[in-house]
Amino acid sequence: MTEPDPARPGRTEQPRTPRRPAALLFEPPLAEPDAEHFFGLESIEDPRELLARATDLTLAFRAATDRAIEYQAIAAAQLADPKRFDRLTPAAIAERADWTEDYAKRMVEYGRDLLAGGGTGSPSET
Repeated sequence: MTEPDPARPGRTEQPRTPRRPAALLFEPPLAEPDAEHFFGLESIEDPRELLARATDLTLAFRAATDRAIEYQAIAAAQLADPKRFDRLTPAAIAERADWTEDYAKRMVEYGRDLLAGGGTGSPSET
């Protein structure tokens, strides 16, 4: 039985039915990226400005690459950690990362150096 509604004398409170969101009848179009644009470089007309901007991008990509390699090495070292019951061999790590087994071994060592706090240089330099 419904309870009397104290805010409205003489009326009973009706149970509320949950409302559903309206159905989406169409998908909004996705913005198509223009393949011709590369960080706005194509619109820079001054060669000095173009060289400066392209150099900035090159340095940023190099720094990002170096950092990504460090993370790869740390992950490889963690996966090869002898304390892990599910550790991977350098061959298995190489297969997962599409590396040679020798490079995987060097990455594991580089990662161990990074984890120990003494990592300098990339595995290709060792």
